[in-house]
Amino acid sequence: MPKTSTKRKVAPAPKRAAPRKAARKPAPATDFSAVFASLKKVLVPYARRMVVKHDGPGIYYLETVPVPKYGTEMFFGAVRTGKRYVSFHLMPLYVFPEFVEDISPALRKRMQGKSCFNFTASDPALFKELAKLTKRGFDGFRRGGLFKA
Repeated sequence: MPKTSTKRKVAPAPKRAAPRKAARKPAPATDFSAVFASLKKVLVPYARRMVVKHDGPGIYYLETVPVPKYGTEMFFGAVRTGKRYVSFHLMPLYVFPEFVEDISPALRKRMQGKSCFNFTASDPALFKELAKLTKRGFDGFRRGGLFKA
C-alpha cells in the first residue's frame, strides 16, 4: 500500500506590489546670476595679473601663470554656479590656513571644506569680507613668489 503524504500543500502567498515611492519634485530652478556676478567681482581685479582659465556662464576661474618653482600654474580662485548654491573657491586659504582663523562666524558658517564658501543669496557684508580675504591671499601668493605684481 503506497504511503500518502499527510502534509497539505499550501499555495504561495500572492505577491504584493512594492509600495510606490513618492515622485520627487524637481527643485525649482533658482536664478543665482546676481550672486554669481557679485562673487565674480571679488576676483576680477586680479585677472590682469593672472590667467583667466574659464569665463563663461556659471564659471569664472583664475590661475597664476606657470611658476618656475613648481613647473606649472597654480589655482588661485574660482566662482561656480551649482544646482543649489554658488561656490567661491580661494586656494590661498588652503596654502595659508592661518588666514581662516580671522574670518567671522557668519562667513565660517558658509565654509565647505578648507577653501570653499557656498552662497544661495547675496550678502554684501560677507562679500566684502571675502574681498579682503582674497586680497590677503593674493599678497601671500605674491610674497611666496608665485607671480610678480
